[in-house]
Amino acid sequence: MRSSNGLTSSEQTQRWVAVAHILRSRGNKGEVAAELLTDFPERLAKLSQVYLTDGKSEPRPVGLSSFWMDRNHRGQGIFHFEGSVSITEAERFLGLDVLLPIEQRVVLPAGRYFVSDLIGCSVFELPAADPRAPSSSPCSLASAPALLGKVSDVQFTGEGMAGTPLLAVDTRRGEILIPLAQEICTLIDTAERRIEVCLPEGLRELNL
Repeated sequence: MRSSNGLTSSEQTQRWVAVAHILRSRGNKGEVAAELLTDFPERLAKLSQVYLTDGKSEPRPVGLSSFWMDRNHRGQGIFHFEGSVSITEAERFLGLDVLLPIEQRVVLPAGRYFVSDLIGCSVFELPAADPRAPSSSPCSLASAPALLGKVSDVQFTGEGMAGTPLLAVDTRRGEILIPLAQEICTLIDTAERRIEVCLPEGLRELNL
């Protein structure tokens, strides 16, 4: 599946988030079918304009006449762009990404995060608490957290299965999977690209 990371060339340029990747033409009225890269596709039906890019050129605005979910293909949607009224015109859009300015991204409730915001975050391990010292936290703040590695991916349980997502963290000793749970990930600051974790006893050994 394609990444949904925002596209940016510098901190001074507009940042984007990909919401779909156009796969093929659909029907004979200029519509296209696309793989959806967003958890909130319903809101696309309310938009009158999106942006398209091939990943190399600057995103260009295009009017959106209509959008709806594809009932026959799970995870896909149908876009009908303004001015596209034939199969030939629809084929011009094949392979393009559908983008929105990052400012239009959905605001998530507290405790939920975009995968693209978690990937690349530096993960710091809090030092273990001294068992002789009383503390309300399983980790001690007596010394500074140590850099453990960086998040390379977020893994989810299978469809229809309940479970906590796992942060795949690249460390000097290899990859370690850390549950994205509040009692383990005690601090998540996506703006600062920083996550602090308190690893349960035996988790590191389990990964190795």
